[in-house]
Amino acid sequence: MEIKRVLIYGVTGSGKTTLAKRLAERTGIPWHSVDDLTWEPDWVQVPIPEQTRRIEAICSEESWILDTAYGHWLSVPLGAAQLIVTLDYPSWRSFGRLVWRTLRRIVDKSAICNGNHESLKTMLSSDSILLWHFKSFQRKRDRMAQWAQSKSGPTVVRIQTPKQLEDWINSIEPGLRHLSL
Repeated sequence: MEIKRVLIYGVTGSGKTTLAKRLAERTGIPWHSVDDLTWEPDWVQVPIPEQTRRIEAICSEESWILDTAYGHWLSVPLGAAQLIVTLDYPSWRSFGRLVWRTLRRIVDKSAICNGNHESLKTMLSSDSILLWHFKSFQRKRDRMAQWAQSKSGPTVVRIQTPKQLEDWINSIEPGLRHLSL
């Protein structure tokens, strides 16, 4: 089966965007950054109906990679995806990556999603991405486990270690514009 519609899913800080970018580079399947679709400059959130419209437009295309799915419109990519790749790492690993990434972005002032920047103020706020990791961790892990056990729905590749991820990426034939499982 040729797989051309892929949802990457995992807990906050697990490396979803990095994986989506690598997978797009390896396969040629177009990647869409969900954060770019859902956040405007100055951290203004795109209204949910518009987020949904944007995701529906992408999911109606022949091929795509999404680097996550937000709960408000999760059913849209789930209804169209042929493959879900879950990054199901333990909290210590994903949280450690998240802290490192956040601090690096604060220091080097790198722009993310439509020119937004992370700052010490946002890192320590009640909307902190670090706090979001803990608020959403178990719910996301439960969802990934449920998908992996389900007999219906898209195929699920459950990645639980960085070595598993590297082995899986290296098993993909480059440049096919699809995945074969």
